[in-house]
Amino acid sequence: MKNSPKITSQKISLFILPFLSMAIHSGCHTEAKPPGVTEITLAKTTTAEPVLPVIADAVSILKRAEVPILCYHQVRDWKPSDSKMARDYIVPIEKFREQMKSLADSGYHAILPDQLYDYLAYGKELPAKPVMITFDDTRLDQYGVALPELNKHGFKGVFFIMTVSLGKPGYMSKEQVKQLADEGNTIGSHTYDHKNTKTYTEKDWEEQVAKPSRQLQAITGKPVDYFAYPFGLWNKDAITGLKKYGFKSVFQLSVKRDENDPLYTIRRIIVTGDWSGATMQRVMKNSFH
Repeated sequence: MKNSPKITSQKISLFILPFLSMAIHSGCHTEAKPPGVTEITLAKTTTAEPVLPVIADAVSILKRAEVPILCYHQVRDWKPSDSKMARDYIVPIEKFREQMKSLADSGYHAILPDQLYDYLAYGKELPAKPVMITFDDTRLDQYGVALPELNKHGFKGVFFIMTVSLGKPGYMSKEQVKQLADEGNTIGSHTYDHKNTKTYTEKDWEEQVAKPSRQLQAITGKPVDYFAYPFGLWNKDAITGLKKYGFKSVFQLSVKRDENDPLYTIRRIIVTGDWSGATMQRVMKNSFH
């Protein structure tokens, strides 16, 4: 048997170099594609910063037509022991029904604070003949009497909750407040125990504002974006303090709005117990323009 020829390093080099050259050459150029195959090129994408809408300045907000906002406290029949002043805050059941029917028959649409905020801050459109229906103080009759009337006419309401009263006799429970929120009504804060915001100390801000907001959010599972001043009373310090807690807007009663912070001094009118539906509408038109 003949010996196999010896393979020297020189021969190996001569054998491998042509293949290395081909590999290097093919790596520097685009490989030919079989007929009918289209090359897919992925476009480079960049993440743009979201463009946030600009909130209107105070002058522009004050120029927008005001929306009538009604404020209710108790919806129950008068008692002989009710004083004249008390009756201004108590609307008998049949009167409330008449008032809600009057709004519905006249083509009013009940709006919620988010809609009002978008209208005032960004100029978004509202439905024809808007009205807002609000309730203060967590009274049980707001749930048992007022809510069915709202539902009858397809209205949603705004309930400003005073958390000290939750679950007490004559007041709503946590479960009822959650139901209101689940059904599309807005839950706002009305402090812990109705203390005047003009008198707050540092401790009061935690007890009257921060804790109630956390509690209401835990109950409803939704942020608390709106606040109503107890007694409708406010000052510059109250506005400054409430801004720190992230409220989108704040509701007072019927005095003039602040020229620098109209979103924190939105006006409402208290509905009294002797108004017919027609009287209420007349007051609405005269009070908001």
